[in-house]
Amino acid sequence: MCERGDGELVATAREAGVHRVLTVGIDDASNDEAVRTAEAHEEVYACVGRHPNSALGFGERAAAQIEELAAHDRVRAIGETGLDYYREGAPRAEQRAAFEAQIEIARRAELPLVIHMRDSVEDTFALLSARADGVTVILHCFSAPPERVAEATERGWCCSFAGNLTYPRAESLRDAARLVPSELLLVETDSPFLAPQPQRGKPNQPANVVATATRLAEVRGTPYEELERTVEANAVRAFGW
Repeated sequence: MCERGDGELVATAREAGVHRVLTVGIDDASNDEAVRTAEAHEEVYACVGRHPNSALGFGERAAAQIEELAAHDRVRAIGETGLDYYREGAPRAEQRAAFEAQIEIARRAELPLVIHMRDSVEDTFALLSARADGVTVILHCFSAPPERVAEATERGWCCSFAGNLTYPRAESLRDAARLVPSELLLVETDSPFLAPQPQRGKPNQPANVVATATRLAEVRGTPYEELERTVEANAVRAFGW
């Protein structure tokens, strides 16, 4: 979740009114850590998968490990997976192979799929459209342009907004956030990255989701309490917690 102790982060989130936290694995070691953290804290659940920048060497063994963890009662999502053409920590073919495998794991486990998508909107949308029918898709740290929102929401994909929504130059992202139907809207932190504007430059943490949600409510012209109820209901439906 962050460099600070998990217990301190959970306590701070609780004080801020955050009742559930999804901690996300990106490789074998962090998947195991995510599950251990979820076992240790009632408010925390785990997402396990292989990040596209960690997709080098992904094969049957890695897929089997993710699928085994997916059966754990504290695991409520698969990922984050997807395509990253910005950093390209792994060749695109290996990113795609890991992505396709995790779509099928999510389908078999009947868990939502958390998608990382950076400079790869076209290929990510195409692959999801071709292969993820019937899977609950969550576009993590939503980064598609406003003109792609209709396509995403027509397919029932959830759109989750992070702290970069609050940045002064993120007007295109705020335009996209205005277009997402309420029933497909989520808010996140992407801790320890993308701290919202009031905390920008510092490590992010789960409690900061409140600042992003506050800005999102302003952008959508919705009372904060209404947005909070909507997002909590959507998260319950997606993650089953």
